[in-house]
Amino acid sequence: MSLEGQGIRIGNKYRLGKKIGAGSFGEIYLGNNIMSGEDVAVKMEGIRAAHPQLEYEARVYKTLAGGVGIPFVRWYGKEGEHNVLVMDLLGPSMEDLFNFCKRRFSLKTVLLLADQLLSRVEYVHSKGFIHRDIKPDNFLMGIGKRGNQVNMIDFGLAKRFKDPKTNHHIPYRENKNLTGTPRYASVNTHLGIEQSRRDDLESLGYILVYFCRGQLPWQGIRARTKKEKYDKIMEKKMITSADALCRGLHQEFVIYLNYVRSLRFDDKPDYSYLRKLFRDLFVREGFQYDYVFDWTMRRMHEKKMAEASPTAPLDPPLYSSPMPPYDGAVLPSQQRRAMMGALPASGGVTSSHHRTQQQQQQQQQQQQQQQQQQQQQQQQQQYRTDTSKSPETSKRLDDVMLQYQQQQRMLQHQNYNASNLPPQQSQPQQQMSSDPALFSFPYSTGPSGRILMRETQPGASTAIKPALLQQQQQHYMPRPGLHEQYPSPAMHHLPSVPHYNDNKNSSLPQHYPHKTFMDPATTTPTNYQLKPKQHQSNYHHGDLF
Repeated sequence: MSLEGQGIRIGNKYRLGKKIGAGSFGEIYLGNNIMSGEDVAVKMEGIRAAHPQLEYEARVYKTLAGGVGIPFVRWYGKEGEHNVLVMDLLGPSMEDLFNFCKRRFSLKTVLLLADQLLSRVEYVHSKGFIHRDIKPDNFLMGIGKRGNQVNMIDFGLAKRFKDPKTNHHIPYRENKNLTGTPRYASVNTHLGIEQSRRDDLESLGYILVYFCRGQLPWQGIRARTKKEKYDKIMEKKMITSADALCRGLHQEFVIYLNYVRSLRFDDKPDYSYLRKLFRDLFVREGFQYDYVFDWTMRRMHEKKMAEASPTAPLDPPLYSSPMPPYDGAVLPSQQRRAMMGALPASGGVTSSHHRTQQQQQQQQQQQQQQQQQQQQQQQQQQYRTDTSKSPETSKRLDDVMLQYQQQQRMLQHQNYNASNLPPQQSQPQQQMSSDPALFSFPYSTGPSGRILMRETQPGASTAIKPALLQQQQQHYMPRPGLHEQYPSPAMHHLPSVPHYNDNKNSSLPQHYPHKTFMDPATTTPTNYQLKPKQHQSNYHHGDLF
């Protein structure tokens, strides 16, 4: 039952306004501070909810308080039959802006977002939490002076990956239910492996590819049941290599995915290295760090079009919700344009010749848009064709992965025995095959139907790491310095090689030396709706700590 229009007071400080969103865990309302008149977001859930999460989410926000891009919680408590969370009001989500920009972002916008997204994820990890539901809907732009700042929300599924008392990493476990959104979930999450920092970063990599391409290969899969659909998504992810997924994109996206997929369960990612990867590409492409996103340009274009031709057809709204913007002081764009259409154009009556020129320009623009859409459809169709695998190919991959796993076990056994022999009895080890076919696809399902995984227990190969490093030196590539080349995409050929930088003595700078990269502080004041929470699958509240 909606509480809109009932004039309910929250904590004797806030007044409940109109409903602006809803999700599987409750409803979101626009609120107003009675004393200052400031707008806030009010998230409510019933106290008898099957899986109450608002109290836990409020505690996570309290732990993360003070971080850049983390909304501030104004108040939490119980009001009547509801748990209530009052927090900062934010702008549109990345998914809303993506739809507003015709479901395609330019490389500049993707790189601008990647820098901030990596910083948000790193901050959450530094506080001992993993998000476990990284997706475009959970990243919102700010409003007012923070309109260019990316904010991270919805920590109801977040989990501690480190014990706050002992600072020990959580243990490796299997047979876990899928937590999060299947489209962006990591392969290990599909396989039922406990999530860690690497899984948040893999999901972030899928988001970046999604922004560049407009879709992911496993979108649109249909099945009779959810489990069957999730299994098909997992299979598609496992047989799609990073090179195939990023075909046509810059090599940095391939390197990113190969890096995060090669991380072991308890490895600490090198966030500075990943940010530098995209920052160097940003500078090399000659972009300016001016925070001019695609939607900024589109709004400017719409404004000019409205001024030049008040009766021009309207573009799709910024929000997926049919509800208009909730700023009462600003008229919706439809009303503004209708009023402008009633006014005479500047310079008196428009001549027929001028109208003919405008019509010709509009027709040319429509033709260009149609051509671009046709090209995009052809590229997407070609991409789906390139990334599809036949049953024969899948069977061959099963055999290759089984052969690779058997070879790995044999090498581990040989290295373990060699490491326990006296030096004079140590025998030379057999060199690992350099055939790329053995390493092209890091996950697959075996001939018997069982899953072949790239790693077992995190401590299983600890004793043989030095020997493995010595054997695989022809594949091993050290971390590049500031002026060195990027690492080869062959890095993902080493699923068993341990992380080669503990991040304690990294030679990479924390800040790029040639430019200052910082979060924005100014923009044109605008208000937007708070994006509602999307449905999460198999949520288990008892598994949060």
